[in-house]
Amino acid sequence: MQIQLSDHFTYKKLLRFAISPIMMMIFTSIYGVVDGLFVSNFVGKTPFAAINLIMPFTMILGGVGFMVGTGGSALVAKTLGEGDKPAANRYFTMMVLFTLLLGAGLSAFGIAAMPQAARLLGATDAMMDDCVVYGRIVVAFTTAFMLQNVFQTFLSTAEKPKLGLVYTVAAGVTNMALDALFIAVFRWGVAGAALATGVSQLVGGVLPLFYFLRPNSSLLRLTKTRLELRVLLKACGNGSSELMSNISGSIVGMLYNYQLLRFAGEDGVAVYGVLMYVSFIFVAAFIGYTVASTPIVGYHHGAGNHKELKSLLKKSVVLMLSAGVLMMLLSRALAKPLANVFVGYDQELSQMTQHAFVVFSWSFLLAGFNIFASSFFTALNNGAISAAISFLRSLVFQIICVLALPALLGLDGVWWSVTVADVFACIISVIFLFAKRKRYHYM
Repeated sequence: MQIQLSDHFTYKKLLRFAISPIMMMIFTSIYGVVDGLFVSNFVGKTPFAAINLIMPFTMILGGVGFMVGTGGSALVAKTLGEGDKPAANRYFTMMVLFTLLLGAGLSAFGIAAMPQAARLLGATDAMMDDCVVYGRIVVAFTTAFMLQNVFQTFLSTAEKPKLGLVYTVAAGVTNMALDALFIAVFRWGVAGAALATGVSQLVGGVLPLFYFLRPNSSLLRLTKTRLELRVLLKACGNGSSELMSNISGSIVGMLYNYQLLRFAGEDGVAVYGVLMYVSFIFVAAFIGYTVASTPIVGYHHGAGNHKELKSLLKKSVVLMLSAGVLMMLLSRALAKPLANVFVGYDQELSQMTQHAFVVFSWSFLLAGFNIFASSFFTALNNGAISAAISFLRSLVFQIICVLALPALLGLDGVWWSVTVADVFACIISVIFLFAKRKRYHYM
C-alpha cells in the first residue's frame, strides 16, 4: 500500500517512506565521488586537487536548485495539507519554470567567470587549466543539475519517493559508466570527468520533467500557470537555508583549501577532497531523510495536526542522533580502506588521510540533528529560523573554527573545525526548538 503524506507515521512507516530518498541521496553522492576516484587514480593528484578547488564555485551555482526545491516543496506540501490541490500544482509548475530560466542565466555567468573564479580560489599555475576546463563543462549543465535537485525533493512531495530513486540510479549508472569510458579508456582527463557528470545530470533532471509533463498517478503535475513574484519570493525565502548551506559550504571549502595550502600544500587539498567526498556520502543519508520528512511535516502543519507534528519531531531526533553515532563508528572503521582507495598510490598522503578521517569522524555525531533542525523549520515555512541555523552552522561557526583552531592545533585544527562548529550549532538548534514550541505546538 502506498504511503500518503496524510498518514500517521510510526518509526516503521517513517523509515519506509524515507528509505528511497536516503538511498537516492547516498547514490547521488557515490556517483559524484566516482569523478574524484577516477581522476585521482588515472590522471593524478594535482588534477584531483584542481577539481576539488573549483568545485565550491560550481556547487554554489547548482545549489540554487536546492533552494527552489526545498522551499517550494514545503510550500506545496502545506498547500496540499490545506486541501488546495490546484494551487499546489500551479506553485509546483512555477518552481520548475523558474528553475529553467534561472539555470540558463547561471550557466552563462559561470562559463564566463570561471578563470577569475579559479584564480580567486587560489589555483596554482599547475592547477589552473584543469580548474577552468572542468568547471566550464560542469557549469554548462547547471540547468540540468538544478532540475535534478528540484525534482529530488518534489518527487517525495508527490508521494513518489521510489521513482526519485529510480531516476537517481539511472543518472548514477550513466555517470559511472561514462567516467570509466571517458577517463580510463579515452583518457580525456578532467574534461572526461566533467562531461560524464553533465550527461548524468541530464538523465536525472530531464527524465522527471517528462514524467510530470504527462498525466501521472502522483499528487502533482505540471499545468498552465504564470510566474507570481509573491509565491516565488516566499518559496525562495523559505528555502534560503538550503541555498545558504550550499553557499556557506562552498565558501568555507575555499577557506579550508586556503588554510590547507598554507599548512600542507597541494597534499592537504587532496586530503580534504577525500574527506569531503566521503562526507558527502555519510551526510547524504541525513539530507535524504530531510527530503522525505520535509513534505510530511509541511503537510501536517498545513492540516493543523499538532499531535502528528509532536510525534514526527520526537521520532526524527531519535533517528538522527542514533544515525550520527553509527556513522561516527563506521567512518573510523573505514578510515584506512577509504584512504587507500583514493590515494593508496602515495603512502605519505594515505597516512595523512587516515589520520584526518579519525579526527573528522566526530563531526557526524551532531550533523544529522543540526541538518534536520534547519529543515524542520523549512517544513514549517519559517525560512528565517531555518536560514539562521544553517548560516550559523555552516558559515559563521566554521569560519571562526577554521581560522582559530589551526593557530592552536596546527593542521589538526583544520580537521577538528567541523566538529566544534556542529557543537555550537546544536546549542543554537535546541534554543530555537524550545523558543518556538508554543507557536507551532510540536512539543
